[in-house]
Amino acid sequence: MSNKGSNENIWEQFHGPNMGYIEEQYDLYLEDPERVDSSLVEVFEQYGAPEWIKGDESQQGSNSPSAADIQKVTSALKLVEAIRRSGHLEAEVYAVGRGRERYSPLLDPKTYNLSENDLKSIPAKWIWPEAPNGVSNGLEAIHTLKQQYAGRISFEVDHVHNEEERTWLQDKIEQGTYRVDFNDDKKKQVLKLLAQVEGFEHFLAKTFVAQKRFSIEGLDVMVPMLDHIVQAASEEDVEHVMMGMAHRGRLNVLAHVLGKPYDRIFSEFHHAPNKELVPSEGSMGINYGWTGDVKYHFGASLDVEKEERTTRVTLSHNPSHLEFVDPVVQGFARAAQDSREERGLSEQDTSKAFSILIHGDAAFPGEGVVAETLNMSDLPGYRTGGAVHIIANNLVGFTTIQKDGRSTRYASDLAKGYEIPIIHVNADDPIQCLSAMQLAYEYRKKFHKDFLIDLVGYRRFGHNEMDEPRATQPELYTEIDDHATVATLYAEQLQDEGVIEEGYFDQVKEEVDENFRQTYENMKENETGERDAKDVPEEMVSGLDAIDTSVSLDVLKTLNKGLLKRPEGFNGFKKLEKILQRRENVLEEGNKVDWATGESLAFASILQDGKPIRLTGQDSQRGTFAHRHLVLHDVEDGSTYCPMHGLEEANASFDIYNSPLNEAGVLGFEYGYSVLAPEALVLWEAQYGDFANAGQVIIDQFISAGRAKWGEKSSLVMLLPHGYEGQGPEHSSARLERYLTMSAEYNWTVANVTSSAQYFHVLRRQAAIGGKDAARPLVLMTPKSLIRNQRVASDGKEFSEGQFQPLKPQRGLGKNEDKVTRLVIGSGKVMIDLEDRIENEDQNWDWLHIVRVEQIYPFPEKQLQEILEQYPNIEEVVWIQEEPRNMGGWDFVKETLYQLVNNTHEIKYIGRPKRSSPAVGEPNIHKTEQNRIIQEALKLSKGGDSNEGN
Repeated sequence: MSNKGSNENIWEQFHGPNMGYIEEQYDLYLEDPERVDSSLVEVFEQYGAPEWIKGDESQQGSNSPSAADIQKVTSALKLVEAIRRSGHLEAEVYAVGRGRERYSPLLDPKTYNLSENDLKSIPAKWIWPEAPNGVSNGLEAIHTLKQQYAGRISFEVDHVHNEEERTWLQDKIEQGTYRVDFNDDKKKQVLKLLAQVEGFEHFLAKTFVAQKRFSIEGLDVMVPMLDHIVQAASEEDVEHVMMGMAHRGRLNVLAHVLGKPYDRIFSEFHHAPNKELVPSEGSMGINYGWTGDVKYHFGASLDVEKEERTTRVTLSHNPSHLEFVDPVVQGFARAAQDSREERGLSEQDTSKAFSILIHGDAAFPGEGVVAETLNMSDLPGYRTGGAVHIIANNLVGFTTIQKDGRSTRYASDLAKGYEIPIIHVNADDPIQCLSAMQLAYEYRKKFHKDFLIDLVGYRRFGHNEMDEPRATQPELYTEIDDHATVATLYAEQLQDEGVIEEGYFDQVKEEVDENFRQTYENMKENETGERDAKDVPEEMVSGLDAIDTSVSLDVLKTLNKGLLKRPEGFNGFKKLEKILQRRENVLEEGNKVDWATGESLAFASILQDGKPIRLTGQDSQRGTFAHRHLVLHDVEDGSTYCPMHGLEEANASFDIYNSPLNEAGVLGFEYGYSVLAPEALVLWEAQYGDFANAGQVIIDQFISAGRAKWGEKSSLVMLLPHGYEGQGPEHSSARLERYLTMSAEYNWTVANVTSSAQYFHVLRRQAAIGGKDAARPLVLMTPKSLIRNQRVASDGKEFSEGQFQPLKPQRGLGKNEDKVTRLVIGSGKVMIDLEDRIENEDQNWDWLHIVRVEQIYPFPEKQLQEILEQYPNIEEVVWIQEEPRNMGGWDFVKETLYQLVNNTHEIKYIGRPKRSSPAVGEPNIHKTEQNRIIQEALKLSKGGDSNEGN
């Protein structure tokens, strides 16, 4: 601003809308000079108020801005904000399809009664204070902002309510500082990688005709994007990059991001009868489970070395339930971030690992597990410091178009509810796509929160290579057929820029194709016989009986005493503390250890052994049945204290978190955590056992079969409250039969224990196998009413001298071996009901023996055979259960029972009849049925006592 030597000349420079702006700035100056640009502060300090404010009325009337001028500035400001909020509505993010030509009245100056001349008359700084120096007026400002927000990359960040984050994002977008700036060599590298991506798909198509591969074509640029973020991570101290993705593009990502050798991939395609395609000597081997899986389900890992740093990149194995890998990968990331070597909570460092989750555009809004995973992203027990999400948007979900697949404008809209910034970017523009990845990485690093990229491309072929998409999307595929590939388009761009010469791209493609051809021709076809399935590892078959899980009484007493200590000044809930302090003498002779104390002693002794523990569930800190209380609350200040954290003998971390109200997401997270932290005892507790139904995909595809399919070792514990007490279907059965149906190949342990000592030993045994070849999950039916029943409490010596018993005989029975004619076998709460009735009936029980099957799978056949041989006059073997006949353990155990007795004994079933619902909802009906079951097992008259001890 020039100084002409007089107050009058200074103010004569301003006309029209400019006068309104200066007047507004002067008012701000009077309120707070720091809110005004320093150049204007100098003017106001030297010349005072603008002349038209302090001059005569006639002068003021001639120079003051009109209402129309002020309205134009206000309207222009509205237009600027509309571009920031809604620029994506006109963005050129669609490579093909009807969405390419886009218009929104929100971005049209006419909507705001603004002409080009109106915008030209407004200084750019008035409506965009951060406008670059080359932008002088409002029209140029609007055009520049539209280029930033409505080009081939666009942004949705208005839903991010944190002011610091939104301002940071806005500055990055409007100044363009997020964009990658590649030299010519780097641009050529990107082109070569795109040529490899495209050439790989073409080679597979012509070499393995009509085989499924779920090609990446149409979203080819995703490979350079992933490569870019992996390289960015390897430049820093990131130790792990965890990736989860669906089928589409997986083989290409395995080859070009994970470094899986081409010949290994080619060998997986070969299906010639009695022949095996053998990779060349020295090709990297990848170990999977013994049953295997289809090629586009497998993952892999790669170590990226750079300057004495190693970044491990892991692509998770994934079943066809595509989005269910999301929480698993997040569990991987959290396990990699946590340090578990010291007592107390594990220490998390979110810079050590981060995750990349690649979603389908139909699956992201369609699958509930996506929302569950997003909801966990900022919860204490599940926070991973931000995941980078990519929607591989190919415009079609299998054959379903967008209007039939979602109720939202964009596939990404779900993320808005979690305040996740969103980028929409055209998959035909590699530089913009790589810039989007760069911004996502920088945001995650700075704010430790999730970021989403909606990568908008297309799918060149059908859902798989045997589908014909033109039958359901003829118009779209007519356009796709005529659309050049991204590699071709980028090559043309680089040729126009003078980066490459004519013919360069053709030469690159020939070199790529020759490399694939040579690799394939160097492989051999070996004649083979019929393939046999691999054997289950011997360590899993040999059993777990030899594991010593006992702990001396002196050690247990010390641990128990430590658990009752409280920090100085801690004000616990008096009623609760009174209950907890009763545990002080439970290990003394004549006393017994209840369920909750047995669990605490198991945890404490495992921590003393140096093994970390992680326990989560919807009410796990207190326990659904108000029994655990491992997180205590100060009644005065609300602070918390975990007795496991104050335990001086602990040599590892103890994490316990109340989970959000979901099962699939949390269960997947814990499975992932257990795989990547094999040394830890990881437990998930259902509020009621039947609630695990909502996590059935995780159970079916990962927990029960992950080892057999992919070689993933997990020793995850599922605590599932189970027992019939007349509380209706969902509060009775943990669906034991479902886990038994999936039991095979020693894939897990299924147990239903009936004493605190048994619980203690099975937990310690589970901790002992963590990380070893014998590792496997544990599915444990846990009690509800029995938690406080003295019949499940155990003597101290059962902890110090015993070990887990898969088969547990009923105390006091079977002493006269020759007189026993009926052997009753069962599992769980009904066995406690039997014990209670026997002790309350004044009868001679010499004819009866009862054994509890504490471990149903693997079934303790050897121990049961020994019992059958011990009692030579058994006439009938009875299986008793409280579940309906088509549920529970009967269908699983009956074949084994028939084989064991070999037609020498009669086998009977006693329990409820077949039902569609797991339990009745009327307590009185339940009691009548339960009474009948007990009476039949004990051959009592129907007039017997119906008390169940509930």
